[in-house]
Formats: sequence, C-alpha cells, structure tokens
Amino acid sequence: MNPLRSIIYIIGIVAVLTSCQGGNNRVVTLEKGDTVRFDYATLLTVVRYSDHTHVEIANPWVKGSVLRSYDISRPLGKAVVTTTAHCQLLTWLGKTAAIAGVCDSRYIGVDEVRKRLAAGKTVDCGNSMNPDVERIAEIGADAIIVSPFEHSGGYGRIEKTGVTIVEAADYMEPSPLARAEWMRLYGILFGCEQQADSLFHVVDSTYNSLRREAIKLPEGRSLLIERKTGSVWYCPGGRSTVGTLIADAHGRYPWMGDDHSGSLTLAPEQVVERGAHADAWMFVYSGKPITLRDLAGEYAGYKILDAFRHGEVYGCNTDSVNYFEEIPFRPDYLLRDYIQIVHPGAAKGGLRYYKRID
Repeated sequence: MNPLRSIIYIIGIVAVLTSCQGGNNRVVTLEKGDTVRFDYATLLTVVRYSDHTHVEIANPWVKGSVLRSYDISRPLGKAVVTTTAHCQLLTWLGKTAAIAGVCDSRYIGVDEVRKRLAAGKTVDCGNSMNPDVERIAEIGADAIIVSPFEHSGGYGRIEKTGVTIVEAADYMEPSPLARAEWMRLYGILFGCEQQADSLFHVVDSTYNSLRREAIKLPEGRSLLIERKTGSVWYCPGGRSTVGTLIADAHGRYPWMGDDHSGSLTLAPEQVVERGAHADAWMFVYSGKPITLRDLAGEYAGYKILDAFRHGEVYGCNTDSVNYFEEIPFRPDYLLRDYIQIVHPGAAKGGLRYYKRID
C-alpha cells in the first residue's frame, strides 16, 4: 500500500444521491464487534474488532447515509489539521507533535502550534479551501482533517494524493456536549483514547454541574446575541448550540421557541424590535477593542436596545482570547461565561471570553 494511504484507510464511501431523486442509500449494519457507546454524539458509530476499529460518520445533510467510513489499525502519526479548534484539542491530548501541517496558519491561535510553525516542525500547507498538495505529500501526512460542507463538491487534488480525508463533521452535532464528545473519536484516531476519555469526562461532569446549579437559580436575564452584519443580523436559532447554552444557563432568549438549529437571517429592524427589552447583549468580534460609541456609530438601531442604554453589552474579541480554539471542545468554559452574564454575581471567578463594553 502506498505509504500516504497507510495508518487509516477508507473502506467505503456511501454515495450521496441527489435530494431531488429521494434515493435509497443503504447503511451497512455491523453485526459483530463491540460498539462504543456515545452519550451525546449522534453522527458517530464506532465498533471495535480484534484487529481494527471501524468508524462510520453519518451524513448530517442526507439522513440515512454515511459520509465516510474508516478502518483503523494503527494510530495516526502525522496529520494536516485545517482548523484551529482541532489543533487546540490535539494539544490538550498531548499530540501536538502529530500536527505535521496546518492550513491558514495566520488564524491558528494555539501557542504550542505557533512555536512549531516558527521552528519549522509544523508546515503551513496553504489555504484550507485549496491546500498545497505538494507540501502535504512532502511531509508524509497520513491524513488531513477537514471541516465538511454540504454540496462542497469534493476535495479536488487532495483526493488524488492517497492521503486519508477525515471529515470532521463535529460542528454539525445538535448540542455543545455532542460536539465535544467527538474528542473521543480523535483520541482513537491518534492513539490517545484514555486521555480523550478522561478529558471528556471532565467536560461532561463540569458542564452538567454548572447546568444543574443554574437551574436552581431563579430564571435569569434575557439575552440578545450577535450584531448587525451588513444588511442582516444573524441570530442563533432556538435549537442551535447557543440556544442550548442559554437554556442550560437558565436564561431567556427572544427566539427560544424557534426550532432551527442554525442561524436565522433577519433584518436588523426585526431584531431590534423583538430584542429591544433584552437585559444583556453579547456578541463575538475581532479587531481593535470596540466601544459603545463605536457601536452607536455603526448602527443607530443599537441605541434603542435596553441592553445598550443600560451598559449591559458584552463583547468577545477573538484577537485577544482563544474563543474559537477552545469552545468546540470545552463548552463548559463558555457555559460558565453565559451563567455569569445571565445571573450576575451567581458564579465565582471572572469572565473567560467576554468583557463588558464601555
């Protein structure tokens, strides 16, 4: 076998039939082996056999079909990692040395990986949408970890290199803990299963402990989330990860009854009207620190918001904190911030990601 195909090899890719035909994709049922139990993750099936572990990743966009399936006989030794969140996770799992390459290195905020880049131990493989396949081949990567998208059209030249494509569909899971539980799969892939299971146990127990404590408190403040982008305002749906976080913090949200798991594309006027009386306003941004004066100049509608008028505006500047690096696999960190904002003074310690904007 070509060495670039070794370690993990794809044993089957179930074809995705076009939705207009409403096809009959067949999912193979594995009758033998020990099935690994996942408490939250809905897209993973992992079965252990005597000589390998079989993994199936369900297609989150085509119900009843498989996105990718793998047989794992040995751990990955070298991987190209295209997202900063997975770089952070591998560092937490003690597998920084396995990150042979990254994409979009300017967006990687993990100190350990940045040091490896500076020392030439980790290679910048270019743009994540069009990675440098020659560099990937030169470093002898066993796999490349990518974030899949619906109707992406495939992975172009990467698919011709023989390097296994690990489609990290964890972000499509329906809840914060479901996404975080994927760390157990990455533990299997990189041969650090015990470390991954131990870390997830900490995340799971901490998150649920915070949630139980929040439920004991009186119903908390209402939140408005994000801000105007161009001519629209993207608000998290009621069943989105953010909607779940607000509910678990025992807070209120104007779109809590909405059943969308993604973002709602709304006119700013709609958001201002519906969220005018929200107690606090939270959003994520990047660049220079923003002020209330900056916000007032950006969009006059902000000045109508109670949260703006009362100074209850909280921003997370991703240039200053490792927000995108940490929250996918440490949702307990983010829940603690939400609880502190929803229930001022109820939680101990300061905010990790958000800061009151003056």
